[in-house]
Amino acid sequence: MNIRIRRAERRDCPRLLELVRELATYERAPEAVTVDPQHFEDSGFGDHPVWWAFVAARPTPAAASGEEIIAFALYYIRYSTWKGQAMYLEDIIVTEEMRGKGIGTLLFEQLKSEAREKGWSRITWQVLDWNEPAIRFYHRQGASLDPEWMNGSLEL
Repeated sequence: MNIRIRRAERRDCPRLLELVRELATYERAPEAVTVDPQHFEDSGFGDHPVWWAFVAARPTPAAASGEEIIAFALYYIRYSTWKGQAMYLEDIIVTEEMRGKGIGTLLFEQLKSEAREKGWSRITWQVLDWNEPAIRFYHRQGASLDPEWMNGSLEL
């Protein structure tokens, strides 16, 4: 399979949001995606970006760009007073038809390389306790999942 991993570009934002909606449907919360497309784009490619991403793309003559984005991983910098800067993996999404083909692993390897290159202490993320395929994926990557910490959130 001819898959190319590259940094996300501004022009990718509409497709990334499509994949976010696909993930939200999978996670049984399609109505939860409320981000405005312009806000999403500006947050990644404006004057002061707060997120970065890698995409996995395959060649396709049907697309205007000559490629189809089939997966992406979006991250931002998290700070720990105990450990310093770390990568926070917000989402890693592979289209349903492309799951199980090693694309998530390619993206995860790219994330690890990026974090090492930046000198960050670790990569952290969340996974739903019922998402067994994702849990198995993270275990295959050598990750540990911590059952002690509870997630906190406050809607404003």
